[in-house]
Amino acid sequence: MGDLRRIGIALLAAAVVPCPGQAATVSSEDYAVQYDYDEFRAASDGKNFSVVIAGNPFPALAAEEVARRLLPVMQANKPRPRLTFSYGRTAGTQRPDYRLVLVFDAANDLGAGRVCSGETRFKAHRSGQVDVFAVYCRDDKPMSQAIGRTAASGPEDKEVAQLFAQLFQVVFSDAQIVRPFNGYPGGLR
Repeated sequence: MGDLRRIGIALLAAAVVPCPGQAATVSSEDYAVQYDYDEFRAASDGKNFSVVIAGNPFPALAAEEVARRLLPVMQANKPRPRLTFSYGRTAGTQRPDYRLVLVFDAANDLGAGRVCSGETRFKAHRSGQVDVFAVYCRDDKPMSQAIGRTAASGPEDKEVAQLFAQLFQVVFSDAQIVRPFNGYPGGLR
């Protein structure tokens, strides 16, 4: 009986005590009916791909510093096309205007359509947590979205790299189910 009690206490302690190096989670993924991986590949392969960052996942650092330090982490974990992430916008000069918008600590009621139209709103930051709403936009229309979360203390933490690797696989998915004309009803508006 004593052994069972010790096992029970150990299991309870493991469930309650937060573990460093917590795995990244990606959820709430959705794709517009118009989403097409081949279109993304054609728009990004061998080219600069615009990233817009809103919010700051590491408030102890200046937002510009965080953005500067996140860019190589994103590049190292980029999706398959030979793209180069860039903070330079091509709006007005390139149509369609393809971009990835990363909203850190996004308000719970902020939707992908609003993000692609340039709106951002935030909720309170939780210390030690990275919470990002990623939206792939074509002009003012969302093509795909996902929410990623992980525990991290700085931009170069391996958890941030793992988060981006998983997030980009979801946001820029080449899965058959999200290819045009395969019966996926979509849902982004």
